[in-house]
Amino acid sequence: MHLFNTLILNHFRSLWQHAPLILQMIKREVTSRYRGSVLGLLWTFINPVLMLSIYTFVFSVVFKVRLDPQHHVIDDDKFAFALLLFIGLILYNLFSECVSRAPGLILANVNYVKKVIFPLEILPLVSLGSALFHAGISFLILLAFLLVIHHPIQWTLIWLPIILLPFALLTMGFSWLLASIGVFVRDISQFIGLILTMLLFMSPIFYPASALPESIRDYLFLNPLTFIIEQARAVILYGQLPEWRNLALYYLLAIFVAWAGLIWFNKTRKGFADVL
Repeated sequence: MHLFNTLILNHFRSLWQHAPLILQMIKREVTSRYRGSVLGLLWTFINPVLMLSIYTFVFSVVFKVRLDPQHHVIDDDKFAFALLLFIGLILYNLFSECVSRAPGLILANVNYVKKVIFPLEILPLVSLGSALFHAGISFLILLAFLLVIHHPIQWTLIWLPIILLPFALLTMGFSWLLASIGVFVRDISQFIGLILTMLLFMSPIFYPASALPESIRDYLFLNPLTFIIEQARAVILYGQLPEWRNLALYYLLAIFVAWAGLIWFNKTRKGFADVL
């Protein structure tokens, strides 16, 4: 066990040493996305505002979706469905952006492969950092919207980073794994696209998990997105504390997946130059 812990610390310590480079590349990644546009970084605010407005209009005015009383998050539930949907999509988009880009990360940065001293393992971290930046902006828009509709900001919101940390680790583990496989198996990106589409509908994004029959609900939690989406809704909207026991198990799973993904990436990176 001590050897296992030492290996984990050694691998993640090497990433910490490259923190300045990672931050610099994240900044470049974010700014390059909007370079040349008239509004520039303002698009990071405009996009989530438009999306939240559209969700609210479509589902509360057009379709007039109403949730069961146990799923209400505010006294007037006309915004309830839009809020649940928006939180679910923020987290899904974070995961989807990283995982969908992962198979092509090395292929898109072939020039770094030739540089022996360049730490290729930070590329998925840069992708995650960019996705977290946009997710953070979306959460700020969500909080502003809650103030506008006079929904109290729950004190349990302080636990949101604790909930998102294992989710980020799990996403990184999958990203390292897929970034490596994508070098050798080019079709993996097409396969991942299908998996992400399935996850979109098999995650409690368009519905709360509690709305499903118990016989189905247990299987839904095999999806790594389900628990995090439900916990994020709980601390943001319902004022509930995280489920600490299940969160601890999620942390263990996330650390293992992240460590295994990084180990796999470092073991296979020696063959990148030969294939490319």
